[in-house]
Amino acid sequence: MRPSIPALLVLAACGEADDTAPECRTGTRWAPGEVAFRDATAQWGLDGLAATGTRLAAVDYDGDGWPDLAVRSPSQGSDDFGEGGTRYTWLLHNTGNGTFEDVTQASGAVTSRAGLTTGRPGQIWAFADVDNDQDLDLLTGLADTSGAWDDTTDLVLNDGSGTFALGPAGSDFQYTGVDAPAGISFVDVDRDGLVDVWITQYADASGSAAQDRLYRNRGGALFEEITSDAGLRAARWNAIDDINAGLAHTFAWSALACDLSGDGDLELLSSCYGRAPNHLWLSRGDGTFTNRSVDSGYAYDDRMDWSDNESARCWCHLHPDDEDCAGVPEPNIRCTRDSDAFRWDHTYDREPFRLGGNSGTTVCADVDNDGHMDLLTTEIVHWDVGSSSDPSELAFNTGDPQVVLERPGNDATGLTRTHTQADWNDGDMTGAVFDFDNDGLPDVLVGSSDYEGTHALLWHNEGSRTFQSVPTSEGIDHHRSHGVAVADFDRDGDLDVVLGHSGARCGADCYETFNARFFENVTGEDQDEQPNFLQVRLEGTLANRAAIGARVAVRAGGVTQTQEVGGGHGHYGIQHDLSLHFGLGSACEAEVTVRWPDAALSTETFTLEGGHRWHVVQGGTPAVEDLP
Repeated sequence: MRPSIPALLVLAACGEADDTAPECRTGTRWAPGEVAFRDATAQWGLDGLAATGTRLAAVDYDGDGWPDLAVRSPSQGSDDFGEGGTRYTWLLHNTGNGTFEDVTQASGAVTSRAGLTTGRPGQIWAFADVDNDQDLDLLTGLADTSGAWDDTTDLVLNDGSGTFALGPAGSDFQYTGVDAPAGISFVDVDRDGLVDVWITQYADASGSAAQDRLYRNRGGALFEEITSDAGLRAARWNAIDDINAGLAHTFAWSALACDLSGDGDLELLSSCYGRAPNHLWLSRGDGTFTNRSVDSGYAYDDRMDWSDNESARCWCHLHPDDEDCAGVPEPNIRCTRDSDAFRWDHTYDREPFRLGGNSGTTVCADVDNDGHMDLLTTEIVHWDVGSSSDPSELAFNTGDPQVVLERPGNDATGLTRTHTQADWNDGDMTGAVFDFDNDGLPDVLVGSSDYEGTHALLWHNEGSRTFQSVPTSEGIDHHRSHGVAVADFDRDGDLDVVLGHSGARCGADCYETFNARFFENVTGEDQDEQPNFLQVRLEGTLANRAAIGARVAVRAGGVTQTQEVGGGHGHYGIQHDLSLHFGLGSACEAEVTVRWPDAALSTETFTLEGGHRWHVVQGGTPAVEDLP
């Protein structure tokens, strides 16, 4: 049961912030021919750090006002901190002088509960203030399907100085059985002021899809599993009807918590690898959920024509009398034996669940500034599979309280790309939505990796749900882009990007080293323009201290932008700075409304001047938090 709240605080508070002059600037907007980002990897010292980084997060773990960087390897192991030892994880402190320093071991972030002298393994990281003491704690997810590790998925608590110590033993996510986490999202599902945690699962020891799990924070930094009580129990992969209906387990590749219905209670999502349905669980508002995977349009798209799948064509060429094979065109591949139809099982692959996608990361963002949170899901697509395979695309929220998404398609939105070879593969596993040029319109980044010719793809939001491709020479020139972290790392009023590099299937287009790479935002620099922006760092009092799940609406220049404070999402752990960043275009101030994720969904509205980072404590007066 949610705690009661004084009636006075339920009312929307409307007032002015402290008397701070706006930093009124010319404003920026990217135009073709202008360079938006430059590679500053060497400048930030990343050439010699994070040698195999593809799992990325940007958070201010030590509370000094500078976003830091958490980097993990795509493989999982225990860090050897000795000279020349093999490393798997890095916590990199932002010095504030344009460089990072490795503090992984000194911080205690990977201390082993099992007593290992090397680091605690776990490639999925998510940060939240679990114990509400004004600093960010860290949950690390360890995949263990064979019982090979003595450590488990585990929690370390921040002492306020950026130093971590092991949390208490006894939480249910300290799972000693088969555990295969693929994503972690902190979320306060019952709005009791304590963050809970949604952990999605890939596969069990037998290779079968596994049950995603929800854990309730019961205080004292201890968590208990409430998956069944919350109505989140899925079926095993036994009945085709259940699988088609999105009722069976996912082979999860990411997690997400996002308020798609707009009612203040966040939905839980699990994207699924292996051309099987994604899951969307609609919150009922009482801490329980109902399955809306297929009905919402998130499970898979409605493109079900498999006749342009080359393997299917091959099969029908060899078996013309099989069901539905009449009229299927001849294949464009060599087809003399059944093994040539290597991507096709005629018994199952015509089913709707097999005509979806290989989903990587799902991002929640109000892309069209209509007040409803939309979704971007990245997908692996192969040239020969045909149009039935879901591509990376935007799904726009119609505003239906039951959550209904519409997919206009990439031809309509402009999120198209040119393939330079006939046998192309899109290895899209990570992505982000953020306003890189501060014009008030969220832009789209997709990280494509693991195949020849893949790279980071950036599109500029032109308004009206349309996008323009930003050439690599002007945007982000990064091959095999896998992993993303977005923050204003240098605190100059625009968002920078760190990207990882995968070494999978490496060829001539791979870099010599696989370290994470830093791309500094220089939009408007050549034109001596300066951005108008607003940054907001929230601190809950009745709501959870890090304000995870809070919704912020910023009204300026005739546009209303909406963002939520995230508790981690995406493919094996993506997290961006918890301080929200809004581009203001030519406007110099904004009306800012915060809906807090407390029992009453209390709301406060302020007028805030642009050009500053604001610290907003629930129930208090916003204060400027600029650096000296």
